[in-house]
Amino acid sequence: MQRTEAIEVHLPDDAEESNSIVVFKEKPEELDLPAGGINIGTGVRKQDVLVVDWDGPDDPENPRNWSASKKWAATVLVSAYAFASPAASAMIAPASQNVADEFGISKEVINQIVISIFVLAYAFGPLILAPLSELFGRYPTLQATNIWFLIFNIACGAARNQGELIAFRFLAGLGGGAPLAIGGGLIADCFELNERGLAISIFAIAPLLGPVLGPLTGAWVAEKASWRWVFWSTSILTGIIQVFGMIFIRESFAPVLLSRKAERIRKSMANEEGPKPEITTVYDTPDRHWKVLIKTALIRPFVLFFLEPIMQILGVYMAFIYGLFYIFLTTMPTIFEGVYQQDTGIAGIHYLALGVGLVGGSQLIAYYQDKIYNRLQKKNDDIGKPEFRLPMMFPGSFMLPIGLFLTGWTARANVHWIVPDIGLVFVGLGIIIPWLSINTYIIDAFSLYAASALATVMFFRSLCGFGFPLFAPAMYKALGLGKADSILGALAFFIGCPAPFVFWHFGERIRAASKHARK
Repeated sequence: MQRTEAIEVHLPDDAEESNSIVVFKEKPEELDLPAGGINIGTGVRKQDVLVVDWDGPDDPENPRNWSASKKWAATVLVSAYAFASPAASAMIAPASQNVADEFGISKEVINQIVISIFVLAYAFGPLILAPLSELFGRYPTLQATNIWFLIFNIACGAARNQGELIAFRFLAGLGGGAPLAIGGGLIADCFELNERGLAISIFAIAPLLGPVLGPLTGAWVAEKASWRWVFWSTSILTGIIQVFGMIFIRESFAPVLLSRKAERIRKSMANEEGPKPEITTVYDTPDRHWKVLIKTALIRPFVLFFLEPIMQILGVYMAFIYGLFYIFLTTMPTIFEGVYQQDTGIAGIHYLALGVGLVGGSQLIAYYQDKIYNRLQKKNDDIGKPEFRLPMMFPGSFMLPIGLFLTGWTARANVHWIVPDIGLVFVGLGIIIPWLSINTYIIDAFSLYAASALATVMFFRSLCGFGFPLFAPAMYKALGLGKADSILGALAFFIGCPAPFVFWHFGERIRAASKHARK
């Protein structure tokens, strides 16, 4: 076989290694492929090794070149996956007293565990499932975990005692948390850096909007029907989403797609005589093999947190925000059923105030984030940085303490309920704007390992989402709404407000020391 001049081929920016390799490039017709065989595109040969890549920058098989309708169908459906399970996690909150009455639960902490155990499972499921999606693909992992969630969510509705309900809730959460991590990886697969703002805004609002709309619906279900229909209704929704997801979502992870392409080339050359080249892909590094699954992939989220300073900073801040979010989800009945003496169904409507803040903040991020990113990129010689996702955090970080102080001190019988609702709008804004900014930052910074990186921050935020509501009732009972929310507001101010300044001025320097972050 004729050999041409040596050239350098650089691996993709988000490949495992960034060093170039010296290879010998040959024309496709010189590769001894059968007539009419598969076009290997940018395949290159290092002596007897054929390295398979995309067929140039416009290869239609590359998910980033998919049609807009195909990209957005996948984005909307994976967002629906990420909406359904968090809705199920919090939908039981307004019906918790009904559950306690039927199963004879007398301790408040046990009642809170029934609600929060689902979120605790969120901490552990993605640590395994997100790396699996980086080894075997987004599609099979996403579909399998959603079916797992569906089965055990149905089982929750059939639970015969508190032990079964807690166990089934935990098992459902193991599968239900996976889309929250895998979905971010899917978006990183499909969208270019300067296009991700809107897609991530739609995706990332889902896990927060679910716990808001879930209790609103659950309040009416609890009042008009059995609490068991809280689980069965969310199972019906999940089943519908599952059907559409299996039809319209396709595999998007580049290493898996190129591996399939390499396998097609191997089959096309199987009957050829003479020595055959070793066929590999640009992503085929040692950690892409299933034998190193335990050694590398499954411990990657822990490696990211314990060895990557930027993940530690982001993880702690996200955990604090998420913990506050779940405190509000579980204590809002105290305000509107307790202080304002409203019925369960009416009290549940006030979750919409929190939802208005969440949706409004997500719309602000969706509209401005890509515009700000593109403007800063142009000023930086058309070189984008993950830090360009952070400017919206500056005003957003001040809204959370404002909302906490306003809600806590106006939730009194002699003050109209609309005033604490306004405070809840600010709480929603103060949660969603930093949330979306950080999620986009993580996906940009850890493109190939976005799912593992999101699983890392999800682990610690889920621990806080589980733990914070356990002490919140005792704190509110001992201090009252005003003082308790003032303590939380002070923490939000001293932790949250300096955070965007730290990320903006030192984020790139910290990220530069990262082994896994995109340089």
